[in-house]
Amino acid sequence: MARRPATPLEATRTNRPGPGPARKASRRRPSRGGGRLWRFVVSVFLLIGLGMAGWLVSIARDLPDTSGLIEVERAPSLAFYDHEGRLIARRGSAHGRLAVIEELPDYVTDAVMAVEDRRFYSHFGVDLIGTARALLANIRAGRVVQGGSTLTQQLAKNLFLTSERTVRRKVQEVMLAFWLESRFTKDEILELYLNRVYFGGGAWGIEAAATRYFGKTASELNLGEAALLAGLLKAPSRYSPVNDAQRAAARATVVLDLMAQTGRITEQERIAAAATPIRVSRGASSPGAQYFIDWVAQDARALVGSHHGDLIVRTTLDVHAQRAAELAVSGIMDDPDLALGAGEAALVALAHDGSVRAMVGGRNYTTSQFNRAVLAHRQPGSAFKAFVYASAFEAGLTPDDIRDDAQIRLGDWSPQNYNDEYRGPMSLREAFSRSSNSVAVRIAEETGRGHVARLAARFGIESPQRVDRSLALGVHEVTPLEMASAYAPFANGGYRAPAYGIASIETRDGEVLYAARPADGEVVMDARTLGQMSDLLQTVVRSGTGRRAAVAGMIVGGKTGTTNDFRDAWFAGYAGDLVAVVWTGNDDNSQTRRATGGGPPARIFSAFMSGAPRSGLDAHPSSMPLQVAEPLTEAQPVAEPVPAEDPIAAFLAGLGRD
Repeated sequence: MARRPATPLEATRTNRPGPGPARKASRRRPSRGGGRLWRFVVSVFLLIGLGMAGWLVSIARDLPDTSGLIEVERAPSLAFYDHEGRLIARRGSAHGRLAVIEELPDYVTDAVMAVEDRRFYSHFGVDLIGTARALLANIRAGRVVQGGSTLTQQLAKNLFLTSERTVRRKVQEVMLAFWLESRFTKDEILELYLNRVYFGGGAWGIEAAATRYFGKTASELNLGEAALLAGLLKAPSRYSPVNDAQRAAARATVVLDLMAQTGRITEQERIAAAATPIRVSRGASSPGAQYFIDWVAQDARALVGSHHGDLIVRTTLDVHAQRAAELAVSGIMDDPDLALGAGEAALVALAHDGSVRAMVGGRNYTTSQFNRAVLAHRQPGSAFKAFVYASAFEAGLTPDDIRDDAQIRLGDWSPQNYNDEYRGPMSLREAFSRSSNSVAVRIAEETGRGHVARLAARFGIESPQRVDRSLALGVHEVTPLEMASAYAPFANGGYRAPAYGIASIETRDGEVLYAARPADGEVVMDARTLGQMSDLLQTVVRSGTGRRAAVAGMIVGGKTGTTNDFRDAWFAGYAGDLVAVVWTGNDDNSQTRRATGGGPPARIFSAFMSGAPRSGLDAHPSSMPLQVAEPLTEAQPVAEPVPAEDPIAAFLAGLGRD
């Protein structure tokens, strides 16, 4: 029987596989790779965690001892006073008494928190908001422009850590901040901070700073003074009112603005404080006096030893004369038309007994601490001729003796006058006032170079002076300090007057450990020579090269000096009861714009003497008893002999331009 064709549907069904042997259900096994990765990641994180924990434990073990937190470890300090008992400066760790926060006006602590830690009372030792803000600012700037440390962190660093910038130190800082927050109240932390933080000028703590800058206790500070002290914390030297009063005032204004913005003071209080002048204590307001302090500080401990604790050093400085000196230097040197290319200056002023009344070692102490008044050895030029003429008068010459101002030749050496001008026969008085090189060399040869060198050493020139042909022209270097000491006999009646700066040293209990001894009044110049030199020195100021050094109403005598290529310019002289020496030039010994001793130095001398305090001694000479700085247990040093002439080492003189 024939079969009919299958329909498409039936064909489809027919083509399906029929029932066969039963198959086991197919199951996919999970991949073992994912589990291994997960376990690896967990293991890595565990290892990192353990490593971090170990690292933190090692850091914690290295944390410094905190047992002496409350005690303030004080290093002995030196307090320097001027000859009238006015505070000049403090050196060493000057800590005041511990401040008690309850005794401080609210605006004192508010000023500190406004600039150092606005959220101090709300964070737990680390300010996450402040840290994030500082981090973002630093990332944007590509460098560190903000810090996120809290006041607690700063205290931890100041108390226990160094200032190194490492991750390890920062972690320790955070740990210690947490420890401080857990151990002390916020008020106690703030009090610790105020008693330990550095305010510059050797002042550690708010009490020492209030005394240092304002001569009062911290509880007596007004709002403006509190803002100024708070502003110092960012950079004590940069914002110190002693170094830059204008910058300090601007910084205090910023602090007041922040206090007003954060609601710590009212707008009216801000305006009133900003309008009130801030008066820095007079002893602290003379930055240039730090040159003098550097000079005497190195001797203070050496004179009495280091086992006496805090000391009071009574110096010979006069703060009024010091300010007059600084103003005189800045008034001339800050004017390019008057400075004539001289970038630096030094001034030393002595009383007739050699006590230093003023010392300016440079134009700006914060820029350069090199004391040019004491350490800079420069050629004095014609200012040295005072000793040449004094030796000639000792040998019997007089100011009216005539010598020929004409070219002179000594072997292969022929010194020249300024501008190569010669005036023929003239008196020694005129030759000195015109600063003739040829006449100075003639009389030095006539009276003996060795005699000139010995007289200069007798008067106070301690730097070696070679006895060669150019000695008369001042080519051998000296310091302004020794020049001032050597010129003192011309003003005080002919007595030797070694320069000194320490009058006495005592403990805080008043025990005198050192006192300058009275000098023996060594006479180094006879009355006849003194009268003749007074004639010459005063003629220089009346009608010679030193006319710009004149001071109205005062008898002034002195001598100008200018060295080869106008590198150094000097004026050395006296007026009233002060002797002063001024030097101008450049540290790199480069040429000035034809600056002579009759230019910037003479102008500075006149300005200083016009502004310095007078004691009524407007005439000279004086024969008052002298004082010299002499250790109580040491003898006076013996002057070294003057070396003999070495013709081979003869120094070719420069032009004497005065």
